[in-house]
Amino acid sequence: MNTIISCNNITRVFKKDANEMKILDDVSLQIEQNKITVLVGASGAGKSTLMHILGGLDKPTAGEVFVGKKSIYKLDDNSLSEKRNKEIGFIFQFHHLLPEFTALENINIPQLINGTGFADATKRSKELLDIVGLTERAEHKPAELSGGEQQRVAVARALANSPKIVLADEPTGNLDSKNSEVIHELFIKLRNEYNQTFLIVTHNPELMKIADRVVEMKDGIILTA
Repeated sequence: MNTIISCNNITRVFKKDANEMKILDDVSLQIEQNKITVLVGASGAGKSTLMHILGGLDKPTAGEVFVGKKSIYKLDDNSLSEKRNKEIGFIFQFHHLLPEFTALENINIPQLINGTGFADATKRSKELLDIVGLTERAEHKPAELSGGEQQRVAVARALANSPKIVLADEPTGNLDSKNSEVIHELFIKLRNEYNQTFLIVTHNPELMKIADRVVEMKDGIILTA
């Protein structure tokens, strides 16, 4: 198995005043390349916390996370930010597009941060807009796009730097069933045609149907994987 991201014995404890709450309890997980892995469970199960830790957005209280063979929480902050930008794509329930920039510019930005030249970034962004079916919307700003179109731009932005894995937290949670289906079909296309790896947190049973693997969580532990 070619593992993209793995974690060993992850525990996450949040402290407030004199109280402690254990959100993750000794969690270990491996995410395989070129697969759609879906993480399910009730609200409060620890799914989003685990995803944030796997993506380098939140540090565990104990345990290690590996992207490839590199233990990411042994990196300094600058090195971690660089690894996150180059190797991990993120999609959230709300698209978080920058409102003052066009669809094309929103996809350009992570590439420019990564040191890609403007011409090459623009070429890549146009290719991604074509993949997600939004070539004709390249010069539109988010307010001029539908909710489904905005989320497809967010998918393209997540792919901008050719990440090893895309982490998606409730990516269709804010969409109707028709637009959700478009996103689901896009994930399948990206896996099949571009060998993209996904880890998706969801409550959507339709997303579970497209998964290569479903991982169930409850009360901070993994029940089935």
